[in-house]
Amino acid sequence: MDNQELMSLLESRRTYRRFDESRAIDDEIVADMKHSAQLASSAMNRQPLKYIYVRRPDTVNAIFDITRWGSALPDGLGRPREGERPTMFVAVLAVKELTTRFTDFDAGLAVSNITLAAWSHGVGSCVLGSVDCERLREMLEIPDELEIITVVGFGYPTHTSRIVEVSEGDDMKYSLDGQKNYVVPKKSISDTVKDI
Repeated sequence: MDNQELMSLLESRRTYRRFDESRAIDDEIVADMKHSAQLASSAMNRQPLKYIYVRRPDTVNAIFDITRWGSALPDGLGRPREGERPTMFVAVLAVKELTTRFTDFDAGLAVSNITLAAWSHGVGSCVLGSVDCERLREMLEIPDELEIITVVGFGYPTHTSRIVEVSEGDDMKYSLDGQKNYVVPKKSISDTVKDI
């Protein structure tokens, strides 16, 4: 992969919220995702993270029911409808006795690797910040010694997502265009970076 391909992959790896529910994610892709998490950097190399890959349709649907999606979009347009739901979830967990103030950084690096590995195969993702963790813990039989950090939904997207550059002070909310594709504002490099 050359630099241009990498940058294109990073630009197009956006959040997706509508998927082709009829397409399961192949074992080979899931294997790449798992390996990518193994390769992620970890503070002090403590490696506190564990993962649960949920692919059984009944459990995927049960998890979907305890999540909230795209609250910035009007009239529930951010929540996948029937036939548009993810076909896999990954729960990201941390061993409590191994956590430090850097564990969230570890999780961010790992999730970035996992979603990038998935996207290299055309599998989109959505990191979910609103999950009923108590019900998830019961559903997946997660022991108390593991902290639930986040859940990520995966599937083959049925829409596109594009970046538009905006200026400091402009509206940063993502939106939908006329074809219900995502439009994601990003601040310019000059507004976020200072060279010395």
